[in-house]
Amino acid sequence: MADRLARIFGTEEDKVNCPFYYKIGACRHGDRCTKLHNKPLLSQTIIIPHMYENPPASIAFSEGTKVPEEALKEAIRHFEDFYEEVFTELCQYGELEGLYVCDNVGEHLMGNVYAKYYREEDAKAALTALDGRFYAGKRLHCEYSPVTYFRVARCRQYDDQMCNRGGYCNYMHLKHVSKSFKRSLFRQMYEDYPEYRKRRQEYRLL
Repeated sequence: MADRLARIFGTEEDKVNCPFYYKIGACRHGDRCTKLHNKPLLSQTIIIPHMYENPPASIAFSEGTKVPEEALKEAIRHFEDFYEEVFTELCQYGELEGLYVCDNVGEHLMGNVYAKYYREEDAKAALTALDGRFYAGKRLHCEYSPVTYFRVARCRQYDDQMCNRGGYCNYMHLKHVSKSFKRSLFRQMYEDYPEYRKRRQEYRLL
């Protein structure tokens, strides 16, 4: 019995725990969900719901509407400025493994920001520092997320430009970040905080 419960935990077969909350850290039913949302007491990942406010052009594009090229370029610049600012702030608290921003338009995922750290104690430091602060006129509410494996959380069809559910898909439609832009941010993090790389190398030797 215990083996079976462990096997089906967080899957569609689980009649008690919400599989969507377990996989993506959010559920479209919210507090009305008939299944349990097991919120972790500690995690490598924190979520900041609705932190990013998508420009209208970006929302229209995510819903399949044709958008002028100049408006799309401006939306990309808007997002990259946001991403860099948030990345720079978050890496003050510890070594980031990844930063993810949802492009969905469903209320439970819209603008959600997920930050995954290599160490749980760094995620805790970030959550403590950011929870209750204001950003762009909005009070931030941070919490730990059960999501640590984003391959399961993200919509594969969206990544292949084949998702027919659009922005209301219940899996993460993660905003695209170019490899070169991402590399430059991580390079800057290790230049600013050389102890992060050194600390991780020491852990590998243990």
